[in-house]
Amino acid sequence: MSKQIAVGNSTVGAEQIRSPKSEVRSQNFDVIVVGAGPAGTTAALVLARQGVKVLLIERGEYPGSKNMFGGALFGHVLADLIPEFWQKAHVERYIGRKMISILTKDSAVALDLNSAAFKEPPYNGFVIQRSQFDGWYAQEAVKAGAVLLTRTTVLDVLREGNQVVGVKVDRSPGELRAKVVIAADGAVSLLARKAGMRRDFTADQFSLGVKEVIQLPPGALEERFNLLGDEGVSNEYLGLMGEGLHGGAFLYSNKESLSLGVVVQAHSLKSKKATIYEALDQFKRHPVVAPLLEGGRVLEYSAHLIPEAGIKMLPQLSGGGLLVVGDAAGLVLMGGIFLEGVNLAIASGRAAAETVSTALTSGKFDAQILKRYDKALKDSFVLKDLTRFQTAMPMLFNKRLYEVYPSFIVGMLEKWFRVDGQGHQKLTGVVKTMLDEETGLWQLAKDGLQAGRGLLW
Repeated sequence: MSKQIAVGNSTVGAEQIRSPKSEVRSQNFDVIVVGAGPAGTTAALVLARQGVKVLLIERGEYPGSKNMFGGALFGHVLADLIPEFWQKAHVERYIGRKMISILTKDSAVALDLNSAAFKEPPYNGFVIQRSQFDGWYAQEAVKAGAVLLTRTTVLDVLREGNQVVGVKVDRSPGELRAKVVIAADGAVSLLARKAGMRRDFTADQFSLGVKEVIQLPPGALEERFNLLGDEGVSNEYLGLMGEGLHGGAFLYSNKESLSLGVVVQAHSLKSKKATIYEALDQFKRHPVVAPLLEGGRVLEYSAHLIPEAGIKMLPQLSGGGLLVVGDAAGLVLMGGIFLEGVNLAIASGRAAAETVSTALTSGKFDAQILKRYDKALKDSFVLKDLTRFQTAMPMLFNKRLYEVYPSFIVGMLEKWFRVDGQGHQKLTGVVKTMLDEETGLWQLAKDGLQAGRGLLW
């Protein structure tokens, strides 16, 4: 029998986490954190625990109200900050089964890892919904002493010479000052650009993700995915997302619903003059996916820009009085196999907080001392992974990865496993019959070498 966990049932949400409409009592703080996502909240939590006067600003009505991601949290970093957080947080399921599926227009082939090790504490990953999880996490920072200000948009940084000394906001008092500002304001970080720490973006540095939460009839999840207790499944899909669109899709099992969506390269949408909604609709109608959604009802819909150029799109991470964390720093690992962001965000938020703590002790907040944040990230798994898999990113822009190889792989396996009274070829013979001008042996070898460099060695 599968071991069950006591999944957290925190219901922290809008009514409990909203800040009052009255102004903050002080205009001066030690640290201002902009953005109450995982990176910003982590920084605020760590600093507040140390008695630092920290303000956490969120433009949404409550933390999580404007945040979107696929659904998987890999919790080792968070567990170090809040031991056994899954007993307290709003966690849907633990991920005991991980699948990677390759889609053609009407077929699929999948790698299915059903891991006993992933089903034991501290667990490898969890399915969460940010609308619930972020509220709980921000409340932990508030309990530690952070001040949370919601429904507030940061318009610009305040400067004195080369030093950032606060932010301008769209509500009274208009200006809030701090010794250090931490920018956790999302993938197109306004603060990093205003501070001159972010170069202009290009379309090929981003993908657009769109997601639906689909409620299913009672018992349908367990039956369709063969789940017991609090077990969950994650499935990432690779293949054509709509006619000629390059990207992938995902599916995560919640308690009583599925989080499902597609991620398409922005330049692909532009060149094909297509919409992300067409890709989502085609994915939902796929013969392999549609039966999983039968009888479902859409509860939520959201969209999000995803930085995917890895280490090549990092901004300047630190400057006088300013640090950049999480999505704002482009800290997302996307290599075709790994889809990670929240754990990198939490790690960067912690590293930023520890750097600021050192700066507060020294009384210096210039670029030189805050540069320690850069080193902390380089020494951690965050930049090590982004560096290690930086050659996997160009692989994602190889059109054959979406337009040729899914059909090649599925067709090859169909031929190999077909029983038609003619006997079976060796696999090399099947491959030779599948090769054509576009997928010749030389091209196959070149693409295999590229994939190997990106993922294997």
